[in-house]
Amino acid sequence: MVDGYHGEVFTNPSEIMRKQFGKVVEEERQLSQGLDALRELPCVTLDGHRMPLWVNTGLLADVARAQQRGAEGVGLYRTEVPFMINQRFPSEKEQLAIYREQLAAFHPLPVTMRSLDIGGDKSLSYFPIKEDNPFLGWRGIRVTLDHPEIFLVQTRAMLKASEGLNNLRILLPMISSTHEVEEALHLIHRAWGEVRDEGTDVPMPPVGVMIEVPAAVYQTRDLARQVDFLSVGSNDLTQYLLAVDRNNPRVADLYDYLHPAVLQALQSVVRDAHAEGKPVSICGEMAGDPAAAVLLMAMGFDSLSMNATNLPKVKWMLRQINLSKAKELLAQLMTNDNPQVISSSLQLALKNLGLSRMINPGSVKGH
Repeated sequence: MVDGYHGEVFTNPSEIMRKQFGKVVEEERQLSQGLDALRELPCVTLDGHRMPLWVNTGLLADVARAQQRGAEGVGLYRTEVPFMINQRFPSEKEQLAIYREQLAAFHPLPVTMRSLDIGGDKSLSYFPIKEDNPFLGWRGIRVTLDHPEIFLVQTRAMLKASEGLNNLRILLPMISSTHEVEEALHLIHRAWGEVRDEGTDVPMPPVGVMIEVPAAVYQTRDLARQVDFLSVGSNDLTQYLLAVDRNNPRVADLYDYLHPAVLQALQSVVRDAHAEGKPVSICGEMAGDPAAAVLLMAMGFDSLSMNATNLPKVKWMLRQINLSKAKELLAQLMTNDNPQVISSSLQLALKNLGLSRMINPGSVKGH
């Protein structure tokens, strides 16, 4: 038996456990059916604050699921997925066809395509990267800047795929310095010039950077001046801030996106991005947690991007609360220095507001 909320597997579960889990499954099924009615409704708080909800995608199968749940755009399209299911680097023509499907499926809604993000826990069989510490090694933008031919082919394919649609946004992963952004922008402009010379009439798309390395948190204003938007990768940022490998069972319990250091970093990024007049979104597990989404909205994030499955729950939660109340709750929680206290206090506050039914069994850590 698999408990996906807590990442646990039970062998030979007892009859009592089977009944308990069966009850949870049935509650989830009924809950999902009740949320279907929200599909066409906007995500607006009780006091009128609009919060765009986007989805994370990687496969074409994700498209239908996202549209069924009322997604307002794609905050993260993982371009590495087609690379990972291939036995060689896909050609420019092959990439163009894949990207065109994504862009056309969501048109006119925006589709944010992250440039190839391999390394760490994402490897290609035909491009092996062996390192003692892959999460602190050659990954993300570091790989593609060292291999500009890979980056150029991918960017050309993205640009060509957006012809006539113009809903492409390009996102750069694992940025840790302004120099990396300068190099990447130079290559993007080069690719743009090439495809235009070849007869593809496309405007220069918005370009953004991922804030997922602590160095980027402290350089948010400098990075924001270089690009059009920012996107926080909450999974990696939490991992790097807390020095915890979330895939290591010995320390996985220490991975907690409600840790005060993570919350303070997120507030800092929003404040600095807005000081430069740039929008900032967030993607990752945290954005898809209905309880945490309340705090992210209160911080001022301009959009939340999540797994399509969680989108209706997050929408329900945010439609049931006032932004002013969410800000009040955030201010109270930020006075705590203990992640467990923050988790339990958040859960209790939402319960007192009558919103506990949307908190998953694994939604708030420590529950």
